[in-house]
Amino acid sequence: MNYLLPLEWTTTFIPLQDRCPVSSYESIKQMFIDDTGTPIDSHFETFEKLPIGAASLAQVHLATLKDTGQRVAVKVQHPALAEWVPLDLALTRMTFIILKKFFPEYDLEWLSNEMELSLPQELDFALEGNNALRTKQHFSKIQDIPLVIPDIIWGLKRILVMEYVSGHRTDDVAYLADVRSDSNGIDRDEVSASLARCFNEMIFGDTALHCDPHGGNIAVRKNGSRRKPNFDIILYDHGLYRDIPQQLRRSYAKLWLAVIDADEHGMRKYAHEVAGVTDEQFPLFASAITGRDYRAVTQSVISTRSDKEKEEISGAMGDGLLQQLVQLLGQVPRIILLILKTNDLSKSPF
Repeated sequence: MNYLLPLEWTTTFIPLQDRCPVSSYESIKQMFIDDTGTPIDSHFETFEKLPIGAASLAQVHLATLKDTGQRVAVKVQHPALAEWVPLDLALTRMTFIILKKFFPEYDLEWLSNEMELSLPQELDFALEGNNALRTKQHFSKIQDIPLVIPDIIWGLKRILVMEYVSGHRTDDVAYLADVRSDSNGIDRDEVSASLARCFNEMIFGDTALHCDPHGGNIAVRKNGSRRKPNFDIILYDHGLYRDIPQQLRRSYAKLWLAVIDADEHGMRKYAHEVAGVTDEQFPLFASAITGRDYRAVTQSVISTRSDKEKEEISGAMGDGLLQQLVQLLGQVPRIILLILKTNDLSKSPF
């Protein structure tokens, strides 16, 4: 919900997506021996020592398979995580307990609970490989969504070898501008619409939800083999997935139908059904899921959002609404939080 929080907050953590400190090549070589029983050069003809990207949990190296010569991306977990993750989780929980003791209105224990549930899944790269294959199979049947998921070659708990598929971040405006300058350029509106279709299929369709859709996990590349759309969307990092119960999918769909129809009674009904939102909390919840002022939501969410409205929403956080937001987020089901995170991407991928 970036539009509800100050810019200083939402931009500080962007480098954690793909520009984190890297683990040494020596530590990666040792991890290969520990996990596979064989050295790196028994698997790869070439292995680039410097990673092409490094996030908070892992980094990615380019390599060439020894048997086939295929160019691959090798995702390796930071070796030190095995030692530090349990301590980090314990310190996070302790920090939030102390925060709650002195500032009871800011109860963030739910966040540490979610971390303890999600982090072990994200650290299991074999599970990530299975998630990727499942999602690739589902979207292979949907021709109008230009989604590309790299093939999985093999995976272990801390090592994942996959097809190398490169692209540019969706917020790389310079790249999109360069490509748009020719007669067959990429339309940013079409990219945004395709992203929305992709993640709406995960939310409302019959497949699991990718729960970590940020700029480091999504790329765009030009595809000249078709006219429209003339691009592919590449989806990386399949470590954190959740299955949405069918009844929740239906109620959430009805909530959005009510939003589109400006049906306030329906919005309140289904907001309570999907997230336990009370009438008092509803205005803040409505703004959180739409990025709009509550008054606009009850009139017409399709109307253009003015700069004044954006400023009013951001400014309201200094008037006590931040405290209410924290309390609201602590109350709603965890799966709803992950769906809201996906909503953010659909509304503002650039």
